[in-house]
Amino acid sequence: MQPLVSVIMGSTSDLPVMEKAAKFFDEQQIPFEMLALSAHRTPKEVEEFASGARDRGIKVIIAAAGMAAHLGGVIASLTNLPVIGVPIRSSFDGLDALLAIVQMPPGIPVATVGVNGSLNAAVLATEILALTDPKIREKVDHYKASLSRKIVAANEALSEIKYTYKTN
Repeated sequence: MQPLVSVIMGSTSDLPVMEKAAKFFDEQQIPFEMLALSAHRTPKEVEEFASGARDRGIKVIIAAAGMAAHLGGVIASLTNLPVIGVPIRSSFDGLDALLAIVQMPPGIPVATVGVNGSLNAAVLATEILALTDPKIREKVDHYKASLSRKIVAANEALSEIKYTYKTN
């Protein structure tokens, strides 16, 4: 299997957050790879990874990091592939990571999801892949329809709950 998405984290301590992305890709049957790379501790390896990702068939990169959170920006500076940043809650409730990822200089964008938002990063990566792959587009359509069905079911369940002054 050739991975289409790279899920990169600053350290394996980010794995509990990034598991949601991994599980989503598994459910959608989208090949992905997971690596621990650090912009500060393994800069040469980050450069090798980012500069060779396209040649290895990678289409989208998800980069998760906390605190200084430079990983996504460094990767984006070394590749023309789309990079999605996942700020990890560590200090300051993740606000420091969020700001570090979202405040990129012109020409070096990193799409950014919410703090600990790895599931949204995986969904966004899948939507990007769906632009050129009809099979993945079907999977995205099915997933989005399932979200709608969950809300319809929730409203049906709520209609069964009775209160004296509840009108529906």
